[in-house]
Amino acid sequence: MSEGATEQYNIHEAKTNLSRIIDRVEHGEEIVISRAGRPVAKVIPFPTKVSRCGRGSLKGQLHMADDWDSPEVNDAIARDFGLLP
Repeated sequence: MSEGATEQYNIHEAKTNLSRIIDRVEHGEEIVISRAGRPVAKVIPFPTKVSRCGRGSLKGQLHMADDWDSPEVNDAIARDFGLLP
């Protein structure tokens, strides 16, 4: 198969070779599953790298109003969500 082409399996082959398919997907390949020669699903890898910042990474960047946790603000939010009449 040419480089960059997606491998295709019919449903019976996919059931028979599921472990092999999963192994290939874990290594970055994409696999198409077909029924009667018509593609119906694509098995693709989940993104594994998650870019997260450490705790406190927004320090100095967020500014809250002095009344952010006042009873009036809390009641307004509760009304917005239908929790208060």
